[in-house]
Amino acid sequence: MVEALLAENARRNALLGREFDPVTGFGSVGERVLLELPDWVIPRQWIPKAMDGEPLVRRLRRAGSIRGMLGKNATRGGRKAFARLFTALRMKHDFPFWAASLVKVKRKGGGDDVPFVLNRPQRRFVERLERARCAGRPVRLILLKARQWGGSTCSQLYMAWLQLVHCRGLNSLIIAHQGAGSDEIKDMFDRMMRQYPARLLTMPGETRMRPGTRKMERVGKSGSIVRVGARNCKVKIGTAERPDSCRGGDYNLVHLSEVGIWRATDGKQPEDIVRAACAGVLLRPMTMIVYESTANGTGNFFHREYEAARKGESQFEAMFVGWYDVEGYTLPLEDPRAFAASLIEGRNSDAETARSVSGRYLWSLWEKGATLEGLNWYVAERAKYNDHAQMAAEYPSDDVEAFAHSGMRVFDPYCVEKLRAGCRAPLLSGELEGLADSGADALRGLTFHPDARGSLHIWEKPDVVAGERMLHRYLVVVDIGGRSLKSDWSVIAVFDRLLVGEGGRPAVVAQWRGHCDIDLVAWRAARIARWYDDALLVIESNTLETREYGRMLEGDQSGYILSQVRDVYPNLYERPPSEEDIRQGAPAKYGFHTNASTKPMIISGLVRDVREGLYIERDEECLDEMLRYERRPNGSYGAIQGAHDDLVMTRAIGLHISSTMPLPRTVRHR
Repeated sequence: MVEALLAENARRNALLGREFDPVTGFGSVGERVLLELPDWVIPRQWIPKAMDGEPLVRRLRRAGSIRGMLGKNATRGGRKAFARLFTALRMKHDFPFWAASLVKVKRKGGGDDVPFVLNRPQRRFVERLERARCAGRPVRLILLKARQWGGSTCSQLYMAWLQLVHCRGLNSLIIAHQGAGSDEIKDMFDRMMRQYPARLLTMPGETRMRPGTRKMERVGKSGSIVRVGARNCKVKIGTAERPDSCRGGDYNLVHLSEVGIWRATDGKQPEDIVRAACAGVLLRPMTMIVYESTANGTGNFFHREYEAARKGESQFEAMFVGWYDVEGYTLPLEDPRAFAASLIEGRNSDAETARSVSGRYLWSLWEKGATLEGLNWYVAERAKYNDHAQMAAEYPSDDVEAFAHSGMRVFDPYCVEKLRAGCRAPLLSGELEGLADSGADALRGLTFHPDARGSLHIWEKPDVVAGERMLHRYLVVVDIGGRSLKSDWSVIAVFDRLLVGEGGRPAVVAQWRGHCDIDLVAWRAARIARWYDDALLVIESNTLETREYGRMLEGDQSGYILSQVRDVYPNLYERPPSEEDIRQGAPAKYGFHTNASTKPMIISGLVRDVREGLYIERDEECLDEMLRYERRPNGSYGAIQGAHDDLVMTRAIGLHISSTMPLPRTVRHR
């Protein structure tokens, strides 16, 4: 196994060190095609496929050479005119070529400025930007990143390329998190423009600049706005520390840098600043909005926006760049064979210290694609931090751990990932309706209405046989939230226990998730339970009982909901009475009550079920919730700030109840 690991490591290192030449285009961004021109300064060049469709390139291909295309016009002047046209065309289609040819940036570690040659994560980033631009879509991207690979620089220069090469009149707005960042951006743009050839500020077919015309000039006294007259465009640079400097206007391109560490100032939240900056950007081609940042905890604006993009709920795409994507984060090995052997030997070990990670975690990094040299660097760098959350925020390995939090993960992420094998898109989506929203008629005349945007997702429809009923097969569990969009979700989960008696596993087969009044949630759950062959209905009763004592903030008291449901739906879960209830002859209590005693019990059971793969999950969103579920420093359990745990709680309650139910059995109807 050691030999296989070393061979795979050699393959990964070869990929990381794969040749990239922005001038010839070999190994560059996007789909490329080879263009051979024996009498050109670059005889063999790999040009973007979009450029290959240009009339000039098609003529070149047919001619086979510059001389063949120019014919008797192949004079010095003719070749010079051709060179200008062809180079301008290449620069318009090929950002890496433009950047390496015309842009110089500060060398890390000091020294003279160097050509801007994209590194590996920068090439990945530009590929995402170009994919949207070339498809004629507006560019909308949220970039979650590890530190120190130049994501901010790359974003700013890409916008400059659009302004200087692609389109006249594109205005850009760049907002840094503080004054020092703003000053660095100004300095970078000034250096770039000082070195940029004035003759290239006008593209072929445009009016040339008059001799002596300044390439750029400051607008206003603050110096935060630069005008490039030849391109009829402005570049405005602001800082989140001064919200008034961030107000947008006629801007097409917006880059918001280190959004995750923006602080509220002058009574304004980061989202207010973003809204003011981006409000005027139209949703059309040749517009761009990029938020980029390292993570800075959960529940903040950047975390919420990244999660929405990751789930496909916003205009934006989400992109993550981990530490192992960055070329510099490697450390040579003295004995690669011994390191590989220790990695294999410890891959199942959970032992760790305040300044080291477990062998299991290191193995997971290997499975994500890190090299042995990268792992060696990670081990050395991890020793600088006494908390893994600090390391994860600076050098994240995935977009889950990037948003570091103060508690401890409850569920083993490797075991959670194994459950994804059972996840899939629902067979049907829609709503289940009765003759009424509540009362006995809510359970009559049940009809499923398909709707792609419906809240009820069905992976397996009810398996009901006429004249028969299978007792204890289906189980419906309800976690009640609130009715407002900002409150917790209400979730109704359906479990199928058909194969439990044969050594099989319960499976999630349907789920409703949404917001509505809590009494309507209970009746909706009863409808779903009736549809699933009169399943055992378990309603988590904390919300209802809290409301019974008048402590709920939403709506009126409603202490009779469960008893009302029980009057028309008898298969309602009744929790075991306490000794005190028995002594006092208290009436039956319906619903599952989550408290300081029962919550650790059901969560511990769910941890075991996830670890041992004892149930089948269908919804990936539930697994995402598990990865964001923590044990807090005070010993309590819950979702990290800004996240939810409604799906997790339905699984914890459902699998606990399932383990106490009799085995499924078939009976005939009378």
